[in-house]
Amino acid sequence: MSFCFIILAGGSSHRFRSNIGKPYQKIAGKSLIEINVDKARKFKEIKKIILVYNKKDTKRVRLLKLQNVKLIIGGKNRQQSTFNALKYLISQKRVSKVLIHDAARPNFSTKLLSSIIRNMRNARAVVPKIKVQDAIKQIIDSSKEEYMVGKKRDDLFLTQTPQAFYLNQIYQLHKTNFSKYKDDDISLYMDLNNVKFIEGEKSNFKITDISDFENLKNIFKSKQSVGIGFDVHKLTPKRKLYLGGLKIKSKLGTLGHSDGDPVLHAVTDAILGACKMGDIGQMFSDKNKKFKNIRSTILLQRVVEQIKFKGYFINNIDINIITQTPKIKNSKNKMINNIAKLCEISKDQINIKGKTTEKLGVIGKEKAIACEVICSVIKYD
Repeated sequence: MSFCFIILAGGSSHRFRSNIGKPYQKIAGKSLIEINVDKARKFKEIKKIILVYNKKDTKRVRLLKLQNVKLIIGGKNRQQSTFNALKYLISQKRVSKVLIHDAARPNFSTKLLSSIIRNMRNARAVVPKIKVQDAIKQIIDSSKEEYMVGKKRDDLFLTQTPQAFYLNQIYQLHKTNFSKYKDDDISLYMDLNNVKFIEGEKSNFKITDISDFENLKNIFKSKQSVGIGFDVHKLTPKRKLYLGGLKIKSKLGTLGHSDGDPVLHAVTDAILGACKMGDIGQMFSDKNKKFKNIRSTILLQRVVEQIKFKGYFINNIDINIITQTPKIKNSKNKMINNIAKLCEISKDQINIKGKTTEKLGVIGKEKAIACEVICSVIKYD
């Protein structure tokens, strides 16, 4: 099965009441759009990703620097935005099915998405739903504050996204039946024969206002974990000195099996610790010749790829570089930029501090350099 994952982010977010629209709000440095994209990329069945965006958000979209995501300008409403994406896909003829999803629902699980994809083998469409559990009332006359009481909730349910459809079918329904569109795409199906409604997730709620976003942040905070990294290397002549992935001018360099970068080694260890994935020595043994003199930038990039696959992303990195020489003041910002690029996070999520030992011990005598790091990560699935 070949799917396209369509992310709808073309709304105006007027109920959110912020200068920054909902899709571009960030949790631990990741926008809601990026969280959705990262989840979709975990599925081999999803061959293409489309982001439908509001034209007024063009600059914000470009700043995301999304790789291998087709960008399409949305319409005046959700139906028109969806139809714009479907028209493009019909012209391409590369996928047979689509998953249509609201950017404002970033907290769906990969388990739910897997179930939607699997159920499409024997259905025309698949839609997640949840039961209505609160008491239902209906307004009869708002001017008189008159209500119908006791409306039966057993026959009511709430639909969620992602929703799965055959491309040709949903395209034709949008083209010919658009006047019957109400809130989501399954509303176009007058005939629900062989449409499968599966159990959705309470946690897959839609971000509508600020309070919803605060609830989402609290959920993510509950999934946060912290790791500690530490590394120390002997300083010696006739060796290069790498700190934070940068080559530093120095008469002394670090002795190590790899390039001896204590900063990146400590960062890598802190990330692995936070994700409960062991340590750098287990993953890249100094007994293995293929890691001899390898750049620590390569090791860190490999770890970042692995934690992304497991559903983690980096929230914050705090770094202490402990050295009598060289001074890191002039290199600090370059290090931050480099580490941010390697970890695929914003430089605002990284802090570096230079420390000395007041000429005490091997570090104070300029015979070694050390680094300690605390890193927090969030698991978003």
